[in-house]
Amino acid sequence: MYNIINEDDFKYTMQDVSRYYLGARLSYREIMADEMAPFKFKTIVERYIAKDIDADTTLESHLYHLTDQDFEWRVFKQLKAKVRVSQLKKGSTDHYQEKVYTMDQLAAISPDSKESAGMIVRELIISKLALLAFSL
Repeated sequence: MYNIINEDDFKYTMQDVSRYYLGARLSYREIMADEMAPFKFKTIVERYIAKDIDADTTLESHLYHLTDQDFEWRVFKQLKAKVRVSQLKKGSTDHYQEKVYTMDQLAAISPDSKESAGMIVRELIISKLALLAFSL
């Protein structure tokens, strides 16, 4: 397992021209309270994603266990969401390598396979265009 010294380093909301980036250590409660999180995304979280989930659930935990059978997976897919992960690469020197997965790719990997690959969910990436097009 890994040891996080300062968990707040993984709790952030950022944006660029085409995407929003949310740190995976944010809980749904923290997202709802975050002034930087887009209002429409917070509305989607409230109405569709965190409806049946404990508000203290983190993005990291939820995305790690998400399958293509879950309604929330369809919502994230509609938002053209991607997930940045760190994966343990074993070799002469073990190191973590970053990779970005689509929702389809991430959901296709079982939690057991994610654990054996040393996968750590770091960030949720949402398309601004898809967020704009999402109908409430």
